[in-house]
Amino acid sequence: MNDPTTLASPHAIVDRASADGAGEGTLAGQRPRQTARDFHPEVLRLFDAYVHGAIDRRAFLERAGRFAAAGVSAAGLLDALSPRFAEAQQVPPKDPRIDTSFVELDSPSGYGKVRTYQVRPAKAKGSLPIVLVVHENRGLNPHIEDVARRFALEGFLAVAPDALFPLGGYPGDEDKAREKFSTLDQTKTREDFLTVARALKRDPRGNGKLGAVGFCYGGGIVHMLSTRLPDLDAAVPFYGMSPAPEEAKNVKAPLLVQLAEQDERINSAWPAYEAALAAAKVKFEVYKYPGTQHGFHNDTTPRYDEAAAKLAWQRTLALFKRTLVAATPAPATKG
Repeated sequence: MNDPTTLASPHAIVDRASADGAGEGTLAGQRPRQTARDFHPEVLRLFDAYVHGAIDRRAFLERAGRFAAAGVSAAGLLDALSPRFAEAQQVPPKDPRIDTSFVELDSPSGYGKVRTYQVRPAKAKGSLPIVLVVHENRGLNPHIEDVARRFALEGFLAVAPDALFPLGGYPGDEDKAREKFSTLDQTKTREDFLTVARALKRDPRGNGKLGAVGFCYGGGIVHMLSTRLPDLDAAVPFYGMSPAPEEAKNVKAPLLVQLAEQDERINSAWPAYEAALAAAKVKFEVYKYPGTQHGFHNDTTPRYDEAAAKLAWQRTLALFKRTLVAATPAPATKG
């Protein structure tokens, strides 16, 4: 068996675990789950542009139509690439192993109020390490709520804010969510996330340790938090836009940067920021997963790569447990 990783730089590691799509499968009687390999690369590029607002729905349908196969329209391609929240859900909202609630916080420097989805292990006793979970550019949708519940099952108090709360919250439709998201004042929105993070550092339910993880837009927010919060204890941005290189000197938390291989929009900005982090002697690791698309951790769409997502999740948990979970003092020895 080949070595699963190849060292690309003192910090950058390119994974081989997901190259063959190991682990993908279906239950008996189910239609095989589609993956990125079922779509032409240009369709995936167009979908990424559509999801991030570079083109509109009409442009996607017109351009993707050239790649539609017999019996499958451009609209069918778009539908196939869109999220399936119920099918991918791992932890039901009413799972007896967790307690959930929605909590609003004052955010005077942001939009005034910010709403958070909070999840903790049902039988937890004492203070808990806290993980701030930051969504993609559609607000707090069912997938990110599910990710927060997954963290709770790992022993964390997970808190997921909704940037769309000032505009009425996640509307239940991804297209409408993207439209609403584009109207946000990002200066205020960033202040909302900073407000939540600072509040969580003081939260009496916590052990004083705070980690942040985010995906796509949320990855960029996690990068931002790491440059603005010197007391952040760990940060894991998944395929998030890098800050300006001059911000790297402000990062104090250890970084675990998770990148997709096929993601030029994000990856093109990384080398300059990586060099700045190294120059500032920031503790960081970066993993790039071969053959993966932007969004490979999101298991609601065909861009999901099971092997890469599981490995990235394991690495995320390992960092958080190493940096956020208080060490148990060694028992005193008798002399």
